[in-house]
Amino acid sequence: MTLKSASCATRGLCLRTMTELDQSCSVLREYGSEQSLLSKPDGSSTFVQGDTSILAGVYGPAEVKVSKEIYDRATVEVLIQPKMGLPGVRERTREQCVRETCKAALLLTLHPRSSVTVILQVIHDDGSLLSCCLNAACMALMDAGLPMSHLFCSVTCAISKEGQIIIDPTARQEKECRALLTFAIESVECNVLMSSTTGSFSVQELQQCIAISQKASEQIFQFYRDSVKRRYSKIK
Repeated sequence: MTLKSASCATRGLCLRTMTELDQSCSVLREYGSEQSLLSKPDGSSTFVQGDTSILAGVYGPAEVKVSKEIYDRATVEVLIQPKMGLPGVRERTREQCVRETCKAALLLTLHPRSSVTVILQVIHDDGSLLSCCLNAACMALMDAGLPMSHLFCSVTCAISKEGQIIIDPTARQEKECRALLTFAIESVECNVLMSSTTGSFSVQELQQCIAISQKASEQIFQFYRDSVKRRYSKIK
């Protein structure tokens, strides 16, 4: 549900441990990213959150089928490939969340009658999968050098049966929680671009999760900046 509506071949894995955001929340897991891994896509990246890992590839702007052509802007397509088997309903739901977030960030009117395709391959899933997909997609879009009005990142919060908010939950924590909330945050004013929720929660808990996610996003955006600076400094 929508609430409101940069690139080289140098490689280097960057890791950072997030700090504790609030005493009621657990510490975010270690995360990292590597760009320009693949030669065929126009941009690519991996993003790792704990033991959850996603490989992303971006193609475009490129030619688009006449049936999908939009005369005044580019078409955005997102495909999520599970680790095993064929995509199902869950993958289609996540694809829609990633697609709407990318559409909100990309300056699509600069490339009319073209297509931008984002392909996400699940390497391993240990919780917060949608957040990892969104973060990998943003890093890949940056690597492709596509024009964007802002960057975006994603944070997942789980609410336990006791009411504790757990940020960046593992797969086990997700199974034991009574609610799971994922938010996409934009980098300019930290507004919520997209939210995906399951389970039951109060309005107060929703507001707390949004505030925690916005606070966590500041560190992820700083990680984006540090990653880009590190790559360009190596080129020089």
